[in-house]
Amino acid sequence: MSLSSRTLRNLPSIPRRLHPSTPRRRHNSTFESKPYRPYEPPSPKPAPSQWTPKAALALGCALSFAFTAGKAYQKMQQLNVDYDRDDKFRAPRYASVKEMEKAISEIETVLGRDAIIPMTAYSGGSSLEGNFSAPYSGISIDFREMSKILAFHEEDMDVVVQPAVNWVSLNTTISSSGLFFPVDPSPSAQIGGMVGTNCSGTNAVRYGTMKDWVVNLTVVLADGTIIKTRGRPRKSAAGYNLNGLFVGSEGTLGLVTEVTLRLAAVPRECGVASCVFTSVRDAASTASSIMRAGVQVAAVEYLDATQMKVLNDGAYTAPKFWKEAPTLFFKFSGSKASIAADIKEVKSIVAAHKGSDFEFARSKEEGDVIWSGRKQALWSLLAARPEGTELWTTDVAVPVSRLADMIEESQKGIKDLGLFSSIVGHVGDGNFHEAIMYHRNDPAETAAVTEHVKKMTLKALEMEGTSSRRVEFGNGSRNKRWI
Repeated sequence: MSLSSRTLRNLPSIPRRLHPSTPRRRHNSTFESKPYRPYEPPSPKPAPSQWTPKAALALGCALSFAFTAGKAYQKMQQLNVDYDRDDKFRAPRYASVKEMEKAISEIETVLGRDAIIPMTAYSGGSSLEGNFSAPYSGISIDFREMSKILAFHEEDMDVVVQPAVNWVSLNTTISSSGLFFPVDPSPSAQIGGMVGTNCSGTNAVRYGTMKDWVVNLTVVLADGTIIKTRGRPRKSAAGYNLNGLFVGSEGTLGLVTEVTLRLAAVPRECGVASCVFTSVRDAASTASSIMRAGVQVAAVEYLDATQMKVLNDGAYTAPKFWKEAPTLFFKFSGSKASIAADIKEVKSIVAAHKGSDFEFARSKEEGDVIWSGRKQALWSLLAARPEGTELWTTDVAVPVSRLADMIEESQKGIKDLGLFSSIVGHVGDGNFHEAIMYHRNDPAETAAVTEHVKKMTLKALEMEGTSSRRVEFGNGSRNKRWI
């Protein structure tokens, strides 16, 4: 059906939308038109003061929680003792776990949603990278009392723990089962922080990083909601991969109160070896060739000539003394036959890249002595600091094929500054740490080191690598990122 022109003329007129500057015509009235004023959004309401009565009440609750958590822990221990003594006393073994989660949820609801006050999770405080720092102030949620192993499923090869469980203590507790948790950062690290930073360690070449060993997480979100990321089966194609979202988020997306971890079988045999090179490029090329050859090494670690000299000067590995040259350390695991085959192949690759002084431990005691060179690296540097200096550590990761280029660039830059530095690297996966000694109270020296770290970071990005942060050891301050 079409409309004729006459029909259109007879339709009632529809008032058109007027431009704000167009004067509206009123019957028998005159007025002056006003100039057009562009639209201005209403001014935002001033943010409410963080320390409102409600926030103060929440802070009181938080402080009360810190006190009552300890009391709850003591009571839980007493309940366990009573339960063990008298089977009729059917107290829940971990009743306080949910109470703690509920308390954290209530604190998150009031502080996070209502008062918008930042909360920082804390347990071991062992990070050298300032991961538990609070740049925007707020309050700290202390998890140190949440240090229980909640369940150990030996047949399923997994374990449920609270965030303040230390990974070394965990492995000691379950050692009789023939299982272990393979991620090995600093011995003082705790599971909550390891989840928050997606940490790794010397075993990363074979076992990967933290994200590869988390089955599920219980997390308290900013609005107080408590969620579990997934079930306990190893295989699940349902839903989003929330583990990948929370692992590495450093507590910014929620507070982790419970973690289910995968476990691995303890290797039947372990071996340790070391060798030296004339240049960092030969050492890096050796590591790359070993990885391409498919040799099942558990760790490939690099220490530069400066670091080896520090070990010798302090006699940190006595009676063992080292050739002061770029050095690789290896770990092997498996059966005796597989380790022997791996060592034979690694030895031939080392020789092909001009390596020398290949030394393989023939006993656990010899292995401990050789590996002590890698284990004592950080502590020897800290002890070697002259009075009044600080140790600035930074790390980058690049594709393994670019590792030698990256290390050489870094060494050249620090040599131009005339400062002392050493490099320790997880070269099996292209990552290394540089430690620089400098006088923090010297503005010129501090500025020079800052510029060096910035250039190092940008160079890593140029090589399709990454750099996550920088830290001043002993200062704990977290500084700007360049990515």
